Amino acid sequence: MISFVVRLKRRAHFIVRRRDAEGRGEFIGTGVRRRRQARQRLGILIAGFSVVFFLIGARLVQYGIADPPTTSSLGSPTVVASRPDIVDRNGALLATDVNMVSLYADPRRIVDADEVVEKLAQVIPNLDWGETHKRLRSGTAFQWLKRQLTPRQQAAVLALGIPGVGFRPEKRRFYPGGATASHIVGHVNVDNQGLAGMERHLDQQGLSDLRAAGMTGDTPLEPVRLSIDIRVQNIVREVVATAMTTYKAEAAGAVILDVDTGEVLAMASVPDYDPNEPSRTLPDGNVDKEYEKGWFNRVSNATYEMGSTFKSFTLAMGLDEEKITLNSVVDASRPIRMGGFTIRDFKGKNRALTIPEVFQYSSNIGTAAIADMVGIEGHQQFLAKLGLLSKMETEMPGVATPTQPRTWKKINSVTISFGHGVATTPLQTAVAAASLINGGSLVPPTFLRRSREQAKLLSRTVIKDKTSADMRHLYTWNGLKGSGRSAQVEGFNVGGKTGTADKVINGRYANDINFNAFVAAFPMDRPKYVVLSIIDAPKTGEHGGRTAASTAAPMIKSIISRAAPLLGVQPRFGSPNARYSLSDY
Repeated sequence: MISFVVRLKRRAHFIVRRRDAEGRGEFIGTGVRRRRQARQRLGILIAGFSVVFFLIGARLVQYGIADPPTTSSLGSPTVVASRPDIVDRNGALLATDVNMVSLYADPRRIVDADEVVEKLAQVIPNLDWGETHKRLRSGTAFQWLKRQLTPRQQAAVLALGIPGVGFRPEKRRFYPGGATASHIVGHVNVDNQGLAGMERHLDQQGLSDLRAAGMTGDTPLEPVRLSIDIRVQNIVREVVATAMTTYKAEAAGAVILDVDTGEVLAMASVPDYDPNEPSRTLPDGNVDKEYEKGWFNRVSNATYEMGSTFKSFTLAMGLDEEKITLNSVVDASRPIRMGGFTIRDFKGKNRALTIPEVFQYSSNIGTAAIADMVGIEGHQQFLAKLGLLSKMETEMPGVATPTQPRTWKKINSVTISFGHGVATTPLQTAVAAASLINGGSLVPPTFLRRSREQAKLLSRTVIKDKTSADMRHLYTWNGLKGSGRSAQVEGFNVGGKTGTADKVINGRYANDINFNAFVAAFPMDRPKYVVLSIIDAPKTGEHGGRTAASTAAPMIKSIISRAAPLLGVQPRFGSPNARYSLSDY
């Protein structure tokens, strides 16, 4: 009976539900029940898929508006952080960061290292096959394959579809001016760490420590404003590069200095290099020797015997010690014999000379006589006071230390008086010369912006105001009547002193190889800037000469004639032969 009822129920097209509270029953067909269940299940599926698609869409939107990642999840080298832009005194860009990508590999996921190397070599020129293969077979978690790819190279590698390789965002330093200010700005390595110039100075000021501590990132930093004017810098570099080629010299350089603030407005040394490619190599893999030499800044990182430019300091010493006046006369009628050496004048007058004539004719005999009046100890102390015997303090890394005799004897004092026996940097010589004509204040040089008020706090008085006025007169005198005539620019009243020194080769002076320099100031009626030029071992010069008057002085003339208007110096015509005191500034 029971089995009969069950069979009937299975064949039925309806079911009987229990009665409700009022005792009423309800008959529902099985087809209706199944359709209701299907609709419920479909609703649940639709709701589930909607939630999943909503979550996926929300995540995609989040990825779309988020900043791109700056690091890889792999255990890779130190995070490359942003560096501040470097700009000149007028805000022109000298160095900035550019976003790049670098190619890396996870060697554990590389299936066929040979195939990977062959594919990458098709799109990456100069790929080191051996080194790349070695890295791919290392079995480590992270290996660099190529740093700082171009966008085209990145796209080409992506098209290869190689598993186990990827890209990491990085920073590359870009120098818009190329070699124009390379020795001042410096350069960085592939990890964006400063190696030379002001780039290295920034790291020494704490940027590298912050990076190592993980306290730097992509946040833009305040630009670093230098003291140089890139327009003037371009002129100076062009002049010294042209002089090196024209005069067939080994090297050349120049610097412009503000005499009141100590700011370096321009500084160039050639040969130089392109900081965008500081480690360029020759095809055979050897470092390019010219680029290697180009790293060397001869204006601040090298020392030279500055020749007769030192006579400026000897005469200033005699005037400041009141051993002489501009009206004094010294005997230069015969050579000086001392310690087996004979000291002569180049084209000497063989007569007594006034102090302006000693300066005009660059008399070794007259200058030696003045040094002898002051004495050995006083001479050494005076040069030390001008900062010519100790390492110069400035932001530029790698500044050379001057050399001097261990023990000063009389012969040393005599030769040093006209620029032989002490080697110092050209930049130091320019700084010391600035103190002679700016009223007597020695102002430390700087490659950063500095106001006159800040300079006064850092400066110290090294000579009397009257001595400075006398030196301005001597510079003006030599610019009009002496070797400085080759540097004269009409309207700008250029004064200065040449220096032609025999170059030291293998410990001996070479009579046929010169190191020439010219230190100048302008305008001499109210000096604002000091300009110093150097040229190493010129084989020729103006009118066939090889002295400073034929090489270094014309460089100064070209620099001042082109740069003075950019520096805001107005030409002034009339007699520049007047004397001025500190109150004129």
